[in-house]
Amino acid sequence: MSNVQTIINEISAEVQATRVSEYPVSPLFLNRWSTRAFSTREVSDQDLYTVLDAAHWAPSSFNDQPWRFIVAKTEEQRSVFHQFINEFNLTWVSTAPVLIVVASDTQRDNGDPNGAHAFDAGAAWASMAIQATMLGMVTHALGGIDRNKAKQMLNIPDSFEIHALIALGYHGDKSLLPEAVQQREVPNSRRPLHELVYEGKIE
Repeated sequence: MSNVQTIINEISAEVQATRVSEYPVSPLFLNRWSTRAFSTREVSDQDLYTVLDAAHWAPSSFNDQPWRFIVAKTEEQRSVFHQFINEFNLTWVSTAPVLIVVASDTQRDNGDPNGAHAFDAGAAWASMAIQATMLGMVTHALGGIDRNKAKQMLNIPDSFEIHALIALGYHGDKSLLPEAVQQREVPNSRRPLHELVYEGKIE
């Protein structure tokens, strides 16, 4: 069985202790988790753009595709991104070979407000994360960035909202993380489904 087939068809050993689905969802969804331990191994353009292409096929209201992805994949580009990442996140994200700012246009092409822009950008990010997992890579979305500084440094128009920065790469050695971060380096669980789903109305 290929590595991709294993990720899709089998629950990995690292998530078995903390992740058990209540219904028969694909193991792919359980195998995806947000690591902070990144290897410095570079991501090929083929794999990077496969991940971005998956995100670009996400559904969106009126097919507006409001999302935009600003990518840092070279040392020079990453050094710019590092300037607007907060200090704690920089302690672990600095080894990630690819950083991606996810933003979306708050306006439609005709100038009307796009009330679905953030919802649609979330769908694109989810598609990105799943495709990365299928390729044997890992992702982590983080919000600890200076959005105003990022807008200025990356020339992002005022009509766009920044949602998150995505770290993309390969799983690294967690023993190289700061001690406080190592303790958080485990796949997390989820609330019971019945706490999140209501039939008919919220009780």
